[in-house]
Amino acid sequence: MGPDAYRTAGIAEAIKELGHTVEDTGNLSPKEVSVTPSSNSLVHKLAENVGWTHTLMAAAQDAAPRGMPIFLGGDHALAAGTVAGMAAYAADQGRPFFALWLDAHSDIHTPETTNSGNLHGTPVGYVTGRPGFDAYPPLPAKVDTRNICMIGLRSVDAAEHAILSEADVNLVDMRRIDEEGISAPLNAFLDQVGAVNGMLHVSLDVDFLDPSIAPAVGTTVPGGATVREGHLVMEILSDSGLVSSLDLVELNPFLDDRGKTANLMVDLTASLLGRRVFDRPTKDKS
Repeated sequence: MGPDAYRTAGIAEAIKELGHTVEDTGNLSPKEVSVTPSSNSLVHKLAENVGWTHTLMAAAQDAAPRGMPIFLGGDHALAAGTVAGMAAYAADQGRPFFALWLDAHSDIHTPETTNSGNLHGTPVGYVTGRPGFDAYPPLPAKVDTRNICMIGLRSVDAAEHAILSEADVNLVDMRRIDEEGISAPLNAFLDQVGAVNGMLHVSLDVDFLDPSIAPAVGTTVPGGATVREGHLVMEILSDSGLVSSLDLVELNPFLDDRGKTANLMVDLTASLLGRRVFDRPTKDKS
């Protein structure tokens, strides 16, 4: 229902109004697979998630040469396939791959470490090559943790803390945003991407935003980004010209308030793709 909610909220029309063309490839289906059950009995729907990973990895590699893929979901487990597929495409192009994770959670669990059994908490673990994903398709290209920036963190459990303490992920929690603002750490990361002509995948989870403005998510965490912070991130990303693909995930229309969240996510997408209240031409410094 998530993708259809975006369609109802006018995502294609908003993109077209900005002068872009849109190709809606329709809703996809997971590949039918047979998997060995996880050693963690808590894991939910392993075969279905593995099937989606196969489908979305292939879909990403198919769509990337034709433009900028926007993947509509669905819970964040879909990023296991979208990020892996885009990383494979970047490797084929001989370019470094980077991921910006806009989320309240780090999603770096593995099927073995998750204590909820929800595989939407594992996509970063998968794409960075952590152990425990034997049931999943082999990674065509592993994502370097140094090339990942997580912004908006405010719900990270002890197991994830332990994993992140050993990794080189760029972590920007809400306290840092409160203290420094959101533009400084984002611009620093974008400088890193631009310096090596990298390809950037943005994975935008509804719970990056504060639930008071985006209630349609099953994993609400108070204290998230404001409307203006969300738009500022998207406008800075647009100005950078570095974004090659986008996830819009965790929208549950059954939890929405008259389409409030879906409309906001569409507006944020429009900001990423060039919508502005006023143009801000670069001043001549000569």
